Amino acid sequence: MVSTPTSVCVFCGARDGSDPTYIEAAQELGAALAGEGWRLVYGAGDVGLMGAVSRAAQKAGGDTFGVIPVHLLAREMAKRDLGRFIVTENMHERKKVMFMNSDAIAVLPGGAGSLDEFFEVLTWRQLTLHAKPIYLLNTSGYWQPLIDMIDHVIAQGFAEESMRDYFNTVNTVPELMTALRADLG
Repeated sequence: MVSTPTSVCVFCGARDGSDPTYIEAAQELGAALAGEGWRLVYGAGDVGLMGAVSRAAQKAGGDTFGVIPVHLLAREMAKRDLGRFIVTENMHERKKVMFMNSDAIAVLPGGAGSLDEFFEVLTWRQLTLHAKPIYLLNTSGYWQPLIDMIDHVIAQGFAEESMRDYFNTVNTVPELMTALRADLG
């Protein structure tokens, strides 16, 4: 029987963002995952935070698993020198393959795509479709408006208070790695 490596799915931006700490955190996380011997599962792009996290993981000798939909091959400059590279038909299939091949989810700064990915796995968790840990890496307070919005949704009666229990917020990569070690053993 072949064992599957411990894998962390990283959702993050296909852009660098305006704060250099976003790229630094992505690079730090890629290297840290490799240092633990954990596989990086991500969107297979070689741009933005996606490219930064994967290049850092590879540079540190880590295993990488990239998943990209056919329509983004050129736009996100698909990184084909990964341990495993899968091309899907669409975004829905991409998210499913990434999720199914991971043990935990970390969400770094990003745009609409990262928000979509976060809310999909959060909703699945809320519906008890999985119990995988979900982490927001709140680099330089990036996710604070999202956290405030979730609190607002709860306060306005559109979600149970338990929604806050379905994800954790950490501010640094060392905090994230400590939490992942506790969750993943």
